[in-house]
Formats: sequence, C-alpha cells, structure tokens
Amino acid sequence: MRIFQFHSHFISDLNRKSRFTWVLLVFMSLPFVGFSQQTEVVDFLEAQAIVNLEVPNEVSGGVTYTYRIKKDTDSIFIDAVGYSQIKVSLNGTDVDHVYDGKHIVIKNNFVADTLKQRLSIKWTTQPKQTLYFIGDQIWTQGQGKYTSHWFPSFDDMNEKVVFDLYIQSVLRSKVISNGNLIISEKSFGYDSIDSSGIINRIFAKNQLNIFDMENPMSSYLLALVVGDFKREGITSNSGVPLELYIRSEDSLKTEPTYRHTKEIFDFLEAEIGVAYPWQNYKQVPVRDFLYAGMENTTATIFSEAFVVDSIGFNDRNYVNVNAHELAHQWFGNLVTETEGTHHWLHEGFATYYALLAEREIFGDDYYYWKLLQSAEQLEGISQSGKGESLLNPKASSLTFYEKGAWALHILKELIGEDAFKTAIQNYLNKHQFKNVTTDDFLAEVKLATVIDISQWEADWLQQSAFKAQQALESLVKSEFINDYFKASALRGALWADKKLALEDLLKRNNDYLGQEAVYQLASEPVQETLPLYKLAMETENLVIRQAIAASVEGIPLELKPIFESLLEDRSYVTMEYALAGLTAAFPEDRLKYLEQTKYVVGFQNKNIKLLWLGVAISSEAYGPSANEIFLSELKDYTSPEFSFEIRQKAFEYVFQMRLFDSGSLKNLVNASVHHSWRFRNMAREMLKKLLVDEKYRNQLEPLMDSFSEKELNYLNRIVENE
Repeated sequence: MRIFQFHSHFISDLNRKSRFTWVLLVFMSLPFVGFSQQTEVVDFLEAQAIVNLEVPNEVSGGVTYTYRIKKDTDSIFIDAVGYSQIKVSLNGTDVDHVYDGKHIVIKNNFVADTLKQRLSIKWTTQPKQTLYFIGDQIWTQGQGKYTSHWFPSFDDMNEKVVFDLYIQSVLRSKVISNGNLIISEKSFGYDSIDSSGIINRIFAKNQLNIFDMENPMSSYLLALVVGDFKREGITSNSGVPLELYIRSEDSLKTEPTYRHTKEIFDFLEAEIGVAYPWQNYKQVPVRDFLYAGMENTTATIFSEAFVVDSIGFNDRNYVNVNAHELAHQWFGNLVTETEGTHHWLHEGFATYYALLAEREIFGDDYYYWKLLQSAEQLEGISQSGKGESLLNPKASSLTFYEKGAWALHILKELIGEDAFKTAIQNYLNKHQFKNVTTDDFLAEVKLATVIDISQWEADWLQQSAFKAQQALESLVKSEFINDYFKASALRGALWADKKLALEDLLKRNNDYLGQEAVYQLASEPVQETLPLYKLAMETENLVIRQAIAASVEGIPLELKPIFESLLEDRSYVTMEYALAGLTAAFPEDRLKYLEQTKYVVGFQNKNIKLLWLGVAISSEAYGPSANEIFLSELKDYTSPEFSFEIRQKAFEYVFQMRLFDSGSLKNLVNASVHHSWRFRNMAREMLKKLLVDEKYRNQLEPLMDSFSEKELNYLNRIVENE
C-alpha cells in the first residue's frame, strides 16, 4: 500500500470549489507528442487518488501519478473529458497546463531518466457519462476508454497503472472498488504525504474507503460502486476471497443469483491453468446498468436484472455472464489488446471459457446446443453478405464473441487439448500485465504444436465468411446434435409419418429434443396432438412445458386444463405465457386466474405483476373502484423511482391501453433522455407516436415548466423536426 502524495490544501481547495484558470488552445495547434504515441515516451507506473462523491452528479478529487520518462519530450498529457476545475503540479510545484476539453497537457522539458517523477492533478467535474448517480446508488462503466470522463486517466489501454483509491461518498453505504479494501470508516483521519515528505493530517467528513491494487491495469477497468449492499464472502479452492454483493432488500436471492459461483471460479482456474492473477474477486449487481456485465479488475459490475429467486433461476440466471466476466480477469485484464484489431482476444476467449464453464455445470448437450445456436446466427449473417473477419476492428459483437469462441473451439480440436492448454498458459504467463496482439497468441500456439495452423488462421481469423461446413463437421461429433438434426428434419413430414418419432422424442425427456417435438405439434390439429401434449406435460420438464406455453396461440378448449397447470410451473416465463393466453382465451375465468396469480411478482422487471395489472385493468374483473387503484399502481411503475426494466414494461401496458395521463406522460419524457440507449429509444418512439394525437400534445403543454433542461432540449428537437 503506497501513501498519498498530496499537499494539505489539496482536498480543502476542492471542498471550497475554488476556481482555477487555464489557457484554452485549439486542439490541432498543440505542439506535443501525438496522443496515440505517448506510451513510447513516458511510462506511468502508479496512481494514488482520492475521489470525492460529495455532491449528487459531481465528482472531485486528486490523483498523483508516478511516472518515468523514456524519451526526451516537451509535453505529456492525461485524458480528462469535460472537467470544470483543474490544477496541476509536478514534483510538488504548481505548473501551467493546457486543457482542450479532452486532454490535460503539461509542457515542460522532460528528459529521459530512470528516476520516478510525480504528476499531481486536482479536478472537479459533472460527468455526462461513465459515472452514474442512480437513486441510492453510484456506479461506473468505463467500457474501453471512458474512465477519463470522471477520473483523469488514459483512454489508451496500452498504458497500465497500479491504482490505489481513497473514496469518500456522500452516501453512507457500502463502497466497492478495485483491489483490497484496507480501511472503511464512517469518519476517519488519515495521513497524506506531499511531495516534500511532510505529513499532513486530513479529516474525512464522509465515509472513507481505501482500496489497494498490487498489479497494473488499464484505466478502463477502474471502477467504483456505492449503495446499500449486503456482502457474503466465500473462498475458492486456491484461497482467493470471493465477495458476493446484493441489495439488502434482495438478500434472500443471494444463493440463486450467485449459484455455481465457486464452481465456476474453481473450474476456470483449473481449466486455464494459470492462477487467478489478482488479490480478490467481487461481484455487485446495480440498477439501470448499461450492459449485462463489465469485468472491472477484481470488481465485476452486472445488471440487477440477473438478481433472481430460485424460480427465476430456471429462466434467467447469471451463470453465463458470471463465467464470462470472470474469464475476462485473465483475457482482457491480465493480458490486454493493443488495439481493436485484436478485440477477439478479449471477447472470443471470455465467451469460449464461459461456455466451457457452462458445459461443466449443465453438460455436453447444453454445450453443443449453444454452439449450434451461435453457428446458425453466424451463418445467417455470412449468407447475407455481412460476415466479418475476426481481425476487423469494427466488427460486431456477434463476430468478436461468438465467432471468436468458435475459432477457439475449432483450434482446440485441430491441435489437441494438451497443446491448446500449453499455448494458453504460455501466452498468459509470458505477457501478464502487458498488452498483446493476435500474433503474440499465435506464436505460443505454434510453439506448442507441430501441426500447421496456417489454414485455420485463414479460415477463422482472416476470412469474413463463416466456415459453416467446418462447424457442421465439428457439431456432428455430438450424438445429441445428430439426433436433433434428425428431429428437425421431421418438420416437413406428414403427421402420420412423424407421430411415433415425436412421441419417442418426448419420452427421452431431453430439453432440446422435447422442445423441438412440441414446436412441431403446434402446426397440427389439436385433436391429433392432444395425447402427445399430455405426454409432454407428464415429463415435468420445465423446458418442454415452456415450449407448450410459448408455441400455442389461441388456446383451444382441449388444452385448457394443460395451460391451467402451467400457471403453477416454476418458471416465470411459462407463467407469463399461460396467464396471458388463458385470460385472453377464456374471459369468463379471468377472475379465477387473477386470483391464482395475485401475489406473484416474477423477475426483477415484475413481468407477472405488470401483466396481472394490465389484465385486471382491461377486464375490470375487480370492479371500477379497484380498477382505479390498479391503474394508479401501473402508472407509478413508469416513474424514475424504478429501474428501466420495470418502467419499460409498465410503459408498454399503458401505451397499449392508451391510458397516459400527465404524470405518466412526464415520466415518458424523462425516459426519453435516459442513459440506457435501448430504453431511451423505446421511449422516444413511443412519445413520437403519442404526440401525433392532439390530446397528448395538449396534456404535455402545461408540463413544460417542470422539465429539466435536457428534457426540454429533446422535446424542442422533436417538435422542430415535425
């Protein structure tokens, strides 16, 4: 643990929000080393920083970087996007700097030397992205190069630094960040050493948390989370502490949410053959996260949509994301790409090793089924002329993730498991804490085997087309896949010719074969298929039963008892299909079905609860007075007080029934400027459709004074474009 190197006035200046001035120059005229070339002249080694989260939507702090000049230069820079206050010092002496809104440039006579130097920066900013204040939570999402929006750092992932953070938060809640938590105190006096070695006593008004990293990492992997979380600690077989966080109110969901976590960790350590490279491993779900998960070093952040109970686990579990983000701790964090051309070294490897972990948990059939699903997607894209090389830096996620995983699957089959594992281990050990290219990986493969891999390189790395024939030849090594192909070939057969074969498939009680059989039943007369539907139900297989719920439209009377039993399945997806189908097909029994599911909430997005409210309102099953209560509750779920997953489903029901009032319309405008682009786009499309109707335009007019500047700007734009 390194001690901070700040002046005593460092924090107090920021707390008083003192103003600093700097010279603004046109970016193109700056006479300093190119931004992409800085790692050639300077090596930043360590960072000790204090981060203050004292004002909602504002972050301030100070960081001292130690660095070594490798080549003579007249300037160095730090990335910093959209800052309002900046002050810079070199080795304890304040210096001038240039700030263009994106970079802090320090001009000086920097001479190549083996000695470490110190660069200190104080800053204040209100980040427009990357650090989010969401209700009672604060969290970050660096995603490649965006940490500089809240922390002066490096958008170039080739610059790796050992980060230590002191974090003060206005929220007196749990704080999670990279590395080991050394101290966590509600109110604490700590020592800070300035560049002259003078100890200055600083008193932290808010909760103080000190995190220590031991090894270097790229800035985009820097992270913090603040919120009301409970922690459960477990330990891997190798002794690595695993910290599992969850919101206090969801503490009963800890086990199903994190089910198989230790098994995944132990498997990946053994399968990769290189010890987990960091001090500990933490995972925390947050509200309104932008992606499924993010592999920040030692501290994965993931969407709370994966927080489930034991029923929800059967439909939407965290296992794949859990394994994927953990695999990144080796592939992406320990060894990091030099540039986007080699992005598959992150995502292809993480996808492949996550699939291996799932194979360990769920079996071979699951493994080959997932490979088949991704192969069909990749072949479809390839056939449409949109296939992409794995070395295309602008390739899609499907290419980097799924084609990358396929490339590794084929490579292992080509050179054998022993050679593959040897290559992986040598690759990781040789380049640990460094940046890599595809050639670095290929060099280790070629050293580990005498088999010529040049054709594999051409087929799987360089070609844009997906090698479907090679994929098929690999897939049919699985007996299950052969059986599935035979089953799917029955789709065009006459009922009389395939009845016995479908019956046999159902008797085997295999998830995917049974599912295929059920999907084929849907196109046949129910009088003929009823015995097989009953047989499918008797399997008590959740996947097969869910296929029934999903595939039957307009439930015939003969299948009514079957669908009524589906309301009791341990699957929120099945329940949702069954409730929607039954209440639509048998309106006379709606009250019975509503009473049966009255207290079921469903997933984190409240899928059953919101469907229940929609059915109750539209059918008026409980009468006018109850209807008003239900309608009020449904509209409340559109509020920013709830996660965007809940809001989106609530908006969909309100929109379908055209029940918007001033409150829900105001919430829709708010959703139209949300940081999640998918949710934001949904809200914008919905709002545009509503505003075609003069009724809703009139409802909007009295609300104009209540909108934020951001909301007003968006409204003005869409009005001007009409």
